Amino acid sequence: RVLLWLGPVYLAGYLGLSGSWVLLALALWLCWGHNRRGKRDRLAAAFALLEDEREAVCRGLAARHLPAWVHFPDVERVEWLNKVLVQAWPYFGTIMEKTFKEVLEPKIRAKNVHLKTCTFTKIHFGEKCPRINGIKAYTKEIGRRQVTLDLQICYIGDCEIHMDISKFNLGVKGVQLYGTLRVILEPLLTDAPFVGAVTLFFMQKPHLEINWAGMSNLLDVPGINVVSDSLIQDFIAARLVLPNRITVPLKKNMNIAHLRFPIPQGVIRVHLLEAENLVQKDSFLGAIRGKSDPYALLRVGTVQYRSKTVSRDLNPIWNETFEFVVHEVPGQDLEVDLYDEDPDKDDFMGSLLIGLVDVMNDRTVDEWFPLSKTTSGHLHLKLEWLSLVNDQEKLHEDKKGLSTAILIVYLDSAFNLPKNHFEYSNGDCGAKKIKNNKYLKKMEREPSSFVLLTVGNKTQKSKTCNFSKDPTWGQAFTFFVHSAHSQSLHVEIKDKDRDSALGTSVVCLSHLLKDPNMTLDQRFQLDHSSSDSFIQMKLVLRALNVEEPDPQRVKAGVNASKQGPVRVMEKGGNQQKFVSPPEVSKVPPVSKDSAALESLPKRDSGEDLDTKDSSAAPVPSETVAGPDGAEHKQNPEPHPPPALHSGAAAVPTLPVVQELRLAPSVTSLGSLPSSCFELSSSNLDIHNGTEMPLGEIQLTVRYASIRQSLVVLVNGCRNLVPTSNRGVDPYVRIYLLPDRRWTSRKKTSVKKKTLNPQYDEKFEFFESLENVKKRTLDIAVKNNRPFISQERKDLGKVRIDLSQEDLIKGFAQW
Repeated sequence: RVLLWLGPVYLAGYLGLSGSWVLLALALWLCWGHNRRGKRDRLAAAFALLEDEREAVCRGLAARHLPAWVHFPDVERVEWLNKVLVQAWPYFGTIMEKTFKEVLEPKIRAKNVHLKTCTFTKIHFGEKCPRINGIKAYTKEIGRRQVTLDLQICYIGDCEIHMDISKFNLGVKGVQLYGTLRVILEPLLTDAPFVGAVTLFFMQKPHLEINWAGMSNLLDVPGINVVSDSLIQDFIAARLVLPNRITVPLKKNMNIAHLRFPIPQGVIRVHLLEAENLVQKDSFLGAIRGKSDPYALLRVGTVQYRSKTVSRDLNPIWNETFEFVVHEVPGQDLEVDLYDEDPDKDDFMGSLLIGLVDVMNDRTVDEWFPLSKTTSGHLHLKLEWLSLVNDQEKLHEDKKGLSTAILIVYLDSAFNLPKNHFEYSNGDCGAKKIKNNKYLKKMEREPSSFVLLTVGNKTQKSKTCNFSKDPTWGQAFTFFVHSAHSQSLHVEIKDKDRDSALGTSVVCLSHLLKDPNMTLDQRFQLDHSSSDSFIQMKLVLRALNVEEPDPQRVKAGVNASKQGPVRVMEKGGNQQKFVSPPEVSKVPPVSKDSAALESLPKRDSGEDLDTKDSSAAPVPSETVAGPDGAEHKQNPEPHPPPALHSGAAAVPTLPVVQELRLAPSVTSLGSLPSSCFELSSSNLDIHNGTEMPLGEIQLTVRYASIRQSLVVLVNGCRNLVPTSNRGVDPYVRIYLLPDRRWTSRKKTSVKKKTLNPQYDEKFEFFESLENVKKRTLDIAVKNNRPFISQERKDLGKVRIDLSQEDLIKGFAQW
């Protein structure tokens, strides 16, 4: 056995390989072993909790192990249901073993030629059954003809499933699954079975951890384990996480289409305005604290957006707008996480969880929210709830470029699709003779089709239906519409194997306006396909309307921020814990007018702050009602927001692999400064006490249509402001926002000891004209200072909104 371990070392020396290869292999092996031991320890701890919950609570296990009824008084224990599951689990395991053998195994073999040898050698679902830690029932917020339940699912299973593929053994030996499963019983009936259908879905992506066996152990290698776990979670999300649902009819002839694809309950428009007093994360040599580069991640369900990054600012101003479709209220929440952007790993700066029920009731919320899981920081958000109304008068075009309507597409099925794009040409039979039998056999096969749906610049893709001329997709998609009178829905059916179009269709949204209900439910003729090829869709258009809030209602305001336990990642390991946010002081709501006041000089940091009476922003002297209804006397002097005191609370780390929508927000491109070529000090750390020009830069900008590129010519600078007596060594750095990647950065040469440098250097950004029109040119003049120098590095900055310029004609100016 020792010789077996030393064999690779001897082989590396025999082949003359560097010793670093041996060290790298050793490091990977140690990390793999660490991950394996961690999974086994977490599985053992979970099993200990499963055996005796009361004893585990008394021993003071970590908060992540505590059931939901400990944290939430409205979540009820259902021990009787868990006892039923224990009794029924062996019979369920027998049914699943039969399903794996008779249903799943043939489907896997039919997927690919290399999977024809797939065989399940062992299927055992173990003795440990899923457990329901608590149930929350909704009665007030829903209709009378339905029952809505939230089940806190916890499955810590000792199942063993092994599969052989071409003499390779793959398997699973233990699974952990945590999540909130929503069960909707709808509609309620007056005769048996009293419930028409059952709808199931997860509110958020469930946490899943798999203990692999056999050759699957390679998935625990560092780096690969993150990718494999995220792929599995995405696979589950595509089928079981909102807006995806599983609906099972319980009564015959029950139409479940409106249950599987209900119209969303509304749209939440989030105005990410600004933040203040954020924690300092950047440091030099671990001791000297610097400023941070904050950005925000906003998430509702599985949809996530990222804001722009504000460089070197603890009081960033974003002024961006994002829109989310809300499918379930109560249930879905707005999550906001702030991070400090770093080259290696982004640092967590605080988070916020806002219940959308309060926003829906208040209609408009404009508040400073205290950040949780951090020591300081407040976030200014304006939230608007947009109702979906069937009123064509509300479809006026928004001058700010925001959405005015939402299009819901129910993609049902298609009929008589051609086998390939050669079979039909513009509806006329024009089959081509293929001499090669290999290609002929492939093209005679039934198509494996998927659909691309496009509205504006957003494209969504359906699932793939394999080997069928009459595919059925059964999916729903939503699109934001800016102008219903001019925009269209583009539909394209493609073959996965041959990547060829099987048919297209264009539906003008103005056709929906002719119907009183703004709905079309019909077959649409496919172009560039057979004369009898159709696609079945239902299109629903709804206007977005901001309703006036109820004047009698007491607004939730800051209380909309939820303080329940949140599953986060513990720093330094892969374990997840439920961490209760730190208690914070109640912050009186800040009116819209007071939030717009100019910020005054803040108190000295050495003063004692009375967090009880401090407000979130400077406000004039007046008496206002706080969140609890009591009156608070506002001091005319400015008060910094109360600090949030937390213990050693674990903070979430940014996932290595995550799906982000990196496109700019709806209005961020329009909110950037207009073309001003005077170097400004507004965003720089310059303590000269005045907003004065820092010089000028001469630029020539045009779009080269033939090369499909934006050409930026940096001619030179003049009248730069020196940073020290020794002079400056200026150079110019260029970004095409919102792309701030290091690889896309452009940089001129450095000119030594001059305040009027001449560059005459050309740079190109290879983008389409349509994309360039949505971008902003960010140009900064910097000083090439020594590494240990205390001189200021930034000399000035220019931002040019390219959407306001005639790029084909071009421009050149100072």
